[in-house]
Amino acid sequence: MKQMLKITAIIAVVASVISCSNKSTFYEQIIDMKGEQWNRDSVLIFEVPVTDTTTPYNILFCNRITGQYPYSNMYLFITITAPDHSHQTDTLECLLADKRGKWLGKGFGNIWSNNIVYKHNVVFPAKGSYTFYIEQAMRIENLEHVLDAGLKIEKAK
Repeated sequence: MKQMLKITAIIAVVASVISCSNKSTFYEQIIDMKGEQWNRDSVLIFEVPVTDTTTPYNILFCNRITGQYPYSNMYLFITITAPDHSHQTDTLECLLADKRGKWLGKGFGNIWSNNIVYKHNVVFPAKGSYTFYIEQAMRIENLEHVLDAGLKIEKAK
């Protein structure tokens, strides 16, 4: 039984990496959550170097949860700091299950992967380093059954 769980976990990790990457990906970083929980004070920080100010991009939030995740959604606070130190903060609701409780995204075994679009067709206005700060905003201290979370930026089609 333990060996089957290990094999399932390995396959899920490989499937997640493959599903979250392709040739149009400009940036991607996924951060593992220790103990399968995301603490309210744990802010994920992503430094994105931008040199192209003409190409439109889609910005996505990626996550993997287990089937025991207790909610149908996940709220996030996302702050972007531009090279000129200006910043923009948004709240993003990530729908993870439909009204009947069926998980959305791609699933394998008891693990569900989601790529939720945060912004479509973004053209970065200036070259330099953009910093993305992502924090869970679910009003609880530890959001349980979250395996990992990350940021993906891909060229818009």
